[in-house]
Amino acid sequence: MHRPATPTASQRRPAVPPRALVIGAGGHGRVVLDILLQCGGCDVVGFLDSNAAIHGRRVDGIPVLGPIEALEPLAAEHRVDGVIVAIGDNGVRRGLARWIETTGVPLATAVHPSATLARNAQLGHNVVVAAGVVICAHCQVGDSVILNTGCIVDHQTMIGEGSHICPGVRIAGRVKVEPGAFIGIGATVIPKVTIGCESIIGAGAVVIEDVPPMATVVGVPAKPVRLPQASEEVAAMLLPARL
Repeated sequence: MHRPATPTASQRRPAVPPRALVIGAGGHGRVVLDILLQCGGCDVVGFLDSNAAIHGRRVDGIPVLGPIEALEPLAAEHRVDGVIVAIGDNGVRRGLARWIETTGVPLATAVHPSATLARNAQLGHNVVVAAGVVICAHCQVGDSVILNTGCIVDHQTMIGEGSHICPGVRIAGRVKVEPGAFIGIGATVIPKVTIGCESIIGAGAVVIEDVPPMATVVGVPAKPVRLPQASEEVAAMLLPARL
């Protein structure tokens, strides 16, 4: 009986671009730079950053070439094959990625060599998977998601566009994280819970029930400290964001 070949680790991972630009020269930008260099085969030609004070300087040995608005001419000048938006703010990161899509400059994804990906896990564009992350069977990770150091995303979980899963987070199976959510460092989410769009889960919280859109919850078990003020119509506008 013929069995399909098991994909190798390199086949499961998005290819790193041969020549890359990183948008954002702050702390997260340095992490993304390290991931790309750890992968090998990637020449990071520079950073772009909105802070004019650092233009022309070097960050971790890589030049800051100019402002984000100069992406198109700089990408052409440096023959860039891929761009990663390395900005921690979920809304800014998602918005910039969508703008970049309109320019035709390709968005890349960065996966640290020490991360573990199931053979059938799906990753979108502009995703950052940091060191020690585990992504289990049949997980779906949307565009512009950050899976930060050492977090675990268990089977059949969906992470919506522009979300940030912080270091050490444990997400159980069949969880739905809607677009723009922020799950703080060391938080735990039990199976089959929905984390609403644009919601915030505090550091170390244990989530045992659904979290409404735009709510903030903290504690063990997690309880709301700020209830959403926006209308259902506003929440509905956010939800069409791609997974």
